[in-house]
Amino acid sequence: MLVLLPPSETKADGGDGGPLDLGALSFPELNPLRRKLIDALVDLSADVPASLAALGLSERQQGEVARNGRLWTAPTTPALRRYTGVLYDALDASSFRKAELARAERRLAVASALFGVVRAGDRIPAYRLSGGSALPGFGTLRSLWRPVLEPALGEVGELVVDLRSGTYAALARVPGAVTVRVVTEDAAGRRKTVSHHNKAYKGKLAAALATSRSTPSTVDGLVSVAGKAGIAVERTGEHELELVTGA
Repeated sequence: MLVLLPPSETKADGGDGGPLDLGALSFPELNPLRRKLIDALVDLSADVPASLAALGLSERQQGEVARNGRLWTAPTTPALRRYTGVLYDALDASSFRKAELARAERRLAVASALFGVVRAGDRIPAYRLSGGSALPGFGTLRSLWRPVLEPALGEVGELVVDLRSGTYAALARVPGAVTVRVVTEDAAGRRKTVSHHNKAYKGKLAAALATSRSTPSTVDGLVSVAGKAGIAVERTGEHELELVTGA
């Protein structure tokens, strides 16, 4: 099972690993495009106004541009510790026991505008590039990533649970992947999509799937693992689930 997580705009600083080694990352077939994008961000960082415009940042976020300038030399840390924010707070990887962390590193992967996708244990530097960004001289990230990322994900050969946001799902389709819609249900049984706490619920589901001693290989198996973790998940289609949060 592979659980695809969305990235976060915010990234933790620093790291205890050496500089980025593309050869050590999962999905090595993505490395030519990874290298091209990294080089482009490093070069662009020399022009701060152009970087801010391309990345959709404000003047107060010039530190993000400086980060991009150090992509080849900055320290690295596992992706599961690099990404921060609501989903990753709910995932709470720091609480995993040794065996749980080992399972999580096998099962979790993070979508990335810069790296395409990385597994939880892959060591990466802090960076700033969003799925909707457009770098000067390049097409959209969707047009760049789809031809290489879709085949890579299509060859995973195991059950894929796609928790990515729309922007990152657009970078590569994964036919047959299980998608999860977070909904709330009122007293009358009416359901509507949850927006505010969507990430938190998906983080909790990802934690349950990542640390389970059993490895579900079917949609019904996913439902069972979630239920044992106290998460109400219902099957609504061949590859669709709803996570019901209550009123």
